[in-house]
Amino acid sequence: MRWQSLADGAAMPNPFFEPWYLLPALAAFDPLGQVHLGQVQLFTVAIGDQLVGLLPLHVAARYGRWRLPHRATWIHANAFFGAPLVRTGYEVIFWQALLDWADSACGKALFLHLPSMPLDQPLTQALFDLASAENRTAALVMREQRALLQSTLAPEIYLEQALTAKKRKELRRQHARLAEQGALTFARSETEHDIGPWIDQFLRLEHSGWKGKAGSAMICAPETEALFRTSLEHAAALGKLERLTLALDDKPIAMRANFLTPPGSFSYKTAFDEAYARFSPGVLLQRENLALLDRQSIAWCDSCAAPDHPMIDSLWTERRPIGRISIAIGGKNRRRIFNLLNAIELKRNPIGLTL
Repeated sequence: MRWQSLADGAAMPNPFFEPWYLLPALAAFDPLGQVHLGQVQLFTVAIGDQLVGLLPLHVAARYGRWRLPHRATWIHANAFFGAPLVRTGYEVIFWQALLDWADSACGKALFLHLPSMPLDQPLTQALFDLASAENRTAALVMREQRALLQSTLAPEIYLEQALTAKKRKELRRQHARLAEQGALTFARSETEHDIGPWIDQFLRLEHSGWKGKAGSAMICAPETEALFRTSLEHAAALGKLERLTLALDDKPIAMRANFLTPPGSFSYKTAFDEAYARFSPGVLLQRENLALLDRQSIAWCDSCAAPDHPMIDSLWTERRPIGRISIAIGGKNRRRIFNLLNAIELKRNPIGLTL
């Protein structure tokens, strides 16, 4: 498939825009082909038979709390990264094609908005450079940092440098006390074996905790449950899923799903049994997750966590800058309006009005 080939050769990997994840997401959240009053479009760039770029777009009626129609990357609550899939070496060609198309197909959109973009990366810098060359405003309207795992250290050395001696001693104590409760086992899998039962166990475990009470667990809505099941099944079939399980007497008490997209990876979902919270099973599982540092094909792992996450920020010492970018499109009048709106936004709040 050309789409999967593009994803595997992308300058910046993004599992959420690979076909095995994006197609189930569209089926779940956009079954009629419409989102926020506008159809989701897969903007693609091809050279001959080779697909060199792809980005899902839609026209949003609101920008934060403001009624400002704009064209934006289509992402949802369970997509944690917004970088387009662009084949390495075709970054400028992709951005030029996207901006040219956005200029000619503005409709009611006042500007183009790209959320959850990786900053300080060649892919994004190519966009800023092109906009500057065209005298086109491309504004960073929000910037944040989230935990990233990226190091040449061995897992045990990394943990030693990330945590104080007191905290490491506490983790060893919690592990020992948890092992006294029964037979404590850890399992890691990258195959399709038992993927269905594993998904069932994860969904039950997640629902048993605070997410179930809040109605935000994946199983709380048929759309998110379908996305979770289908995407994990497809990812496992492609060798792009890593599953971690900490079990007590064969009962899972902490589970984790990582998406493997060499040279990077993404933490997708984690769940733990709150009845064992005093033993920190989620942190103990994260300790096992540091084995990613030993993988030759994986250079980094994006936590996909909120900034200042109390648990992951204490374990992973690197940070990944993520931002929202707004770009002028269309003719002079439209761009003049956008420049005014952008100036107002950044004057009121240097990190933007979208949060």
